Amino acid sequence: MGNPFFRFKQFEIWHDRCAMKVGTDGVLLGAWTDVSHSQNVLDIGTGSGLIALMIAQRCRAKVTGVEIDAEAAKQACENVALSPWKGRVSIRQADITAFEGGKYDTILSNPPYFREQVYCSDSQRNAARHTGALTFEDLLDAVIRLLTDDGCFSVILPFEVSGHFIDLAAGRYLYPMYRTDVQTRPGISPKRVLLTLSRNILPCKEDTLVIESEPRIYSPDFIQLVKDFYLAF
Repeated sequence: MGNPFFRFKQFEIWHDRCAMKVGTDGVLLGAWTDVSHSQNVLDIGTGSGLIALMIAQRCRAKVTGVEIDAEAAKQACENVALSPWKGRVSIRQADITAFEGGKYDTILSNPPYFREQVYCSDSQRNAARHTGALTFEDLLDAVIRLLTDDGCFSVILPFEVSGHFIDLAAGRYLYPMYRTDVQTRPGISPKRVLLTLSRNILPCKEDTLVIESEPRIYSPDFIQLVKDFYLAF
């Protein structure tokens, strides 16, 4: 059994009752998303509350995390209660497709994305990892409904599905503003894509983030991005 909690510089995340544990994807999204002007933030599929607490550390916005799984939502509430930002972060157990929480100028999601036909035996983990629980279409429809007119939506996706996701978003009048392709090491094809989308059609700013400059040696850009969170930096 893995460690039941993960310690960051300013908070701890207990995740033993959550299907999805603390991972690089969530940390990347929470550290990368521009929240410099955010006032009301929504984290869709908050799980343990990791991204919600990262955003609370980075800005003064009110942050709401929505999680459909009851046990994960309960643990996220506990993590928030132990954090320095319990007055600004709230967790709601709800299905985002029916969630009514007003409008948000910043929405984030580290969504389920695996589309394999063979599922694992753990139903909670399946719900967290597979698009059968929350399709990209459902996610984007929720974003359109909950996002302010001038708001932004940020998401992390596997590289191979990013084009499909962008097409689905464009069909709902959401367009990329920022894109960062994430490579494990130089010369390796990107594994993840960080995207920020808005209702405005603007030139998309694109760049690349390399996590390791060589095996087990983190790159300066990655360290700079996550240094306010990971104890190792």
